[in-house]
Amino acid sequence: MARKTESEHALSAKQLAHIRQLRSQIDKLDLQLLKLANERASLAAEIGEIKNDQGAEVFSPAREEEVLKNVIEANKGPLEETTVRALFRELISGSRALQKVLKVAYLGPEYSYSHLAAVERFGSAIEFIRVGSIAAVFEEVNRGHVDFGVVPLENSTDGGVSDTLEMFMRLPQLKICAEVRLMIHHNLLANCEQEQIRRVYSKPQALAQCRNWLSKNLPHADMKDVSSTAVAAQLAQQEPGAAAVASRQAAVKYGLRILFQDIEDYAHNETRFAVIGHQEAPKSGADKTALMFKVPHHPGSLVDALDVFKSNKLNLTWIESFPAKNGKKEYMFFVDFEGHAEDPKVKRTLNSLAEQCEQLTVLGSFPIATVSG
Repeated sequence: MARKTESEHALSAKQLAHIRQLRSQIDKLDLQLLKLANERASLAAEIGEIKNDQGAEVFSPAREEEVLKNVIEANKGPLEETTVRALFRELISGSRALQKVLKVAYLGPEYSYSHLAAVERFGSAIEFIRVGSIAAVFEEVNRGHVDFGVVPLENSTDGGVSDTLEMFMRLPQLKICAEVRLMIHHNLLANCEQEQIRRVYSKPQALAQCRNWLSKNLPHADMKDVSSTAVAAQLAQQEPGAAAVASRQAAVKYGLRILFQDIEDYAHNETRFAVIGHQEAPKSGADKTALMFKVPHHPGSLVDALDVFKSNKLNLTWIESFPAKNGKKEYMFFVDFEGHAEDPKVKRTLNSLAEQCEQLTVLGSFPIATVSG
């Protein structure tokens, strides 16, 4: 017989009997869920065998987005969308692992935002490879040491991530095969009181996204840049008078108190991550295509290039300029727009754009992701 919890001592015999009845129903449903989950996994494994015989890729971002979209649209509650998404993400991850355990590199340590984005995209049934820089993520993918990498691409507050843009210029053969859109909620973590904080550690972008809050609430503290928010949490754990701007998950991992939560200056603080690899993503019906291009250095050349998108009625969803680093005052432009590279209209656009550009690289077409977190 199950022991009563402290709270159950206050319940009547009738209420306790009803709870036991409900728990019995839950136990039966759990067994049904387990049976169905394994049946689903068996079907996924069978698909994997067929794909393996044809040399097809295990990771199918278009299909995975379709599955998640279907169940989220069918959800009538009471479970929230985030819960349903997490449940099916792990089902997909475990089923994929029956075919192959993917290796995915990210900027670590664990519970950095890049790690959280990797979990959001791939689930837990993969081999996470943590590295010390964005450049190292690209290099691990390029050398074939991992199947995929997850890198931050842009933030709604600060714009494009320069380390990522530079690496696309260095290794343009790598493709964006999926994206992850993650709401970023920063928290002030420490094991001391607010008035005792003398240093605040975090990644430069995280400190920048909280600059107004930090200047108002910790005006005398020194801001210290480190390689990731997770490293910041480690330092806050080790040093007296130190705090970190990091995720809630990092607080749990490193045994820190959350002194203040959601300290980002703008409520809609979103970071978009790119999943990079060697594979091309097939059409999903709701895709983006990302490009990198350089136009001749003379008046009107950029306008002429952008007019190609207008004339073909393609909607730009992102544009970023970055120094070409060729010794001249020239820029590379990064854009993405709605549509897949295999769409006839997009093909026409790329052919016309190539005539306007000195350099044009298609970084990839991929399913449009919904924001998570």
